[in-house]
Amino acid sequence: MTTIPTAPADLLADEAGYLEAVARARQAADAYYGSGESGMDDDTYDRLLRGITAFEVEHPDLVAADSPTREVAAGVTTGDVEHAVRMLSLGNVFSEEDLRDWAAGLERRLGGRAVAAWVVEPKLDGVALAARYQDGKLVQLVTRGDGSTGEDVSHVIGDLAGLPSELTEPVTVEVRGEVLMTEEQFAAANEARAAHGGAVFANRRNASSGSLRAKDRAYRVAQTFFAYDALTDPAHTSDPGLAELPHTELIARLGALGLGTTLGTPVGTHPCADLDAVLARIEAIGVQRPDLPYELDGAVIKADLPADRAEAGTGSRTPHWATAYKYPAAQKITTLLAVEWSVGRTGVIAPRAVLEPVEVGGTTITYATLHNPADIRRRDLMIGDQVTVYRAGEVIPRVEGAMTTLRTGAEQAIEFPEACPRCGAAIDRSQERWRCERGRDCGRVEAIRYAVARDCLDVDGLGEKIVVQLVERGMIEDFADLFPLTREQLLSLDRMGETSADNLLGAIAKAKGQPLNRVFCALGVLGTGRSMSLRIAGYFGSMDSIVAADAVALEKVDGIGGEKAPVIVAELAELAPVIAKLKAAGVNLDQPGWVPPPADDAEPEPDSGLPLQGMSVVVTGGMSGPLADYSRTQMNELVARAGGKATSSVSKKTGIVVAGEKAGSKLEKARELGIEVLTPEEFAERLAEFLTEEA
Repeated sequence: MTTIPTAPADLLADEAGYLEAVARARQAADAYYGSGESGMDDDTYDRLLRGITAFEVEHPDLVAADSPTREVAAGVTTGDVEHAVRMLSLGNVFSEEDLRDWAAGLERRLGGRAVAAWVVEPKLDGVALAARYQDGKLVQLVTRGDGSTGEDVSHVIGDLAGLPSELTEPVTVEVRGEVLMTEEQFAAANEARAAHGGAVFANRRNASSGSLRAKDRAYRVAQTFFAYDALTDPAHTSDPGLAELPHTELIARLGALGLGTTLGTPVGTHPCADLDAVLARIEAIGVQRPDLPYELDGAVIKADLPADRAEAGTGSRTPHWATAYKYPAAQKITTLLAVEWSVGRTGVIAPRAVLEPVEVGGTTITYATLHNPADIRRRDLMIGDQVTVYRAGEVIPRVEGAMTTLRTGAEQAIEFPEACPRCGAAIDRSQERWRCERGRDCGRVEAIRYAVARDCLDVDGLGEKIVVQLVERGMIEDFADLFPLTREQLLSLDRMGETSADNLLGAIAKAKGQPLNRVFCALGVLGTGRSMSLRIAGYFGSMDSIVAADAVALEKVDGIGGEKAPVIVAELAELAPVIAKLKAAGVNLDQPGWVPPPADDAEPEPDSGLPLQGMSVVVTGGMSGPLADYSRTQMNELVARAGGKATSSVSKKTGIVVAGEKAGSKLEKARELGIEVLTPEEFAERLAEFLTEEA
């Protein structure tokens, strides 16, 4: 049975529309498999291909000879190295219904019996590659090409993690897998490319494809290889036992030979007894997707046993025993319309991309971060460029890069500000992140609003309009000036009544008693935030100790490295007048319940009796019950009061995961690692004596 995908009726209503779609798909495929840069993203191409397939199913007599559905890689790429066994591509499904229809079709190919065993693994978003080993030594690398022949790219031997030059055993075998770039490798590749005068890559797949095919470069580009198959027929390997292995055992065997596989990762090759288990695994991989250091765009579903595969057979382009379940796209291609410049509370001048609206991962994206001016130059961006926009999970969308080969000549250079966009002062360009020379004075209102927000000093009733009046009338220069304010001064403000003034004075007085981590956070030190402020306060215990610390001492705080520590020291020196005013106003500058950290060579502290002593705790999802009104900062403070350490990522060292509504991938990882998981209600019950009266 062939599943008929939904066709875009306005485009494929007749043969003319079908031929137009074929031409568009061919053009996109030529660019994608040629230069590696296509103005059509994967999701749009998939939709177009589904429309073409639907038309061809309905009108088999009208199938075009050059239809991209007829050949692997649309028949675009070739090479001079012949594959001993064709390297096929995969068909796609996009929903549970599609998957069940495909599985039913597979069972019919098996004479009506159920598939004996399933296996699910990630569909990695990279470049398919065949690696040939002779007597255990890596002798040749070949791209998939058109499936029959590929391109020899053996010049990159030594650059691919997961493809050792020699296996752990002297086996002759051809291994097939995916080459891709991790986030770290992508950044390094772009840095090297820019350093040698080249435009940075628009996305990781483009970077992988281009780096595989490039010869005689003055620099090397590291990539990663994950094996997903091997030629197991005795005619192609010196290990005849491979042919009898289920796919799950084959991948384990390849891993034992020293090859890179996804085994041991959160999304690794996983056996499933039935289709319900397959669907559950697809969902689990999708949940993990945003937290991975590499990109994947789906899950691959396969029959596990060689007998089932042999009976099901293969088609001209795809195996009948495997398919790919595609997730909603995490990246799309759209047009860069403009660049806006904003000034933050510390005076940092930040660029923001204005985009032609595009849906990415179920959200319409209109704006994306561009990081800083140096990043714009590295990426060689221009107004009017076709750019790749990336978004995963709840991460802020970012522009990865431009499709420079698609430029028409109508693009325009991005204009950089000559002066501060907010106040007109000169710009300090000494670092990659430009900053108004007036620094915090430029972003005074924003800095004060940040300081009095809920997760800092939590001054209720101090809105932006009041802050603006206080600043414009010269009553305050920074948030420390709030504490000496008088009732008469507040009553002089527009629309400030006696009750409102008294309530605001009460909120300001209450803020004096906030713990040190809140006060430190209110300072807005560059490179710190709520979590980092809590770690700093928990390590040093007092503002005096923090101010007295040098860069070496600060580096001992978890998360502060050699680059960040000097910045914090310089920031604290700049903020010394503000800290002095806080001290004069009687603001608390100590961390409640502080216990000095043990020296590096000290014996472990005796049991304090605190329920979370020495335990790492991860809080994820929405809180409920007694913790419903707790912010993330308050949850972190609760963990600290009970002797624990709040962390943001789940690992083997994590003691407890507090999982609320929509907990997502962190909950899934905790279950996989066997970490204790508590609901917010259970966590509140365990720490009842440490809960504050208010949230």
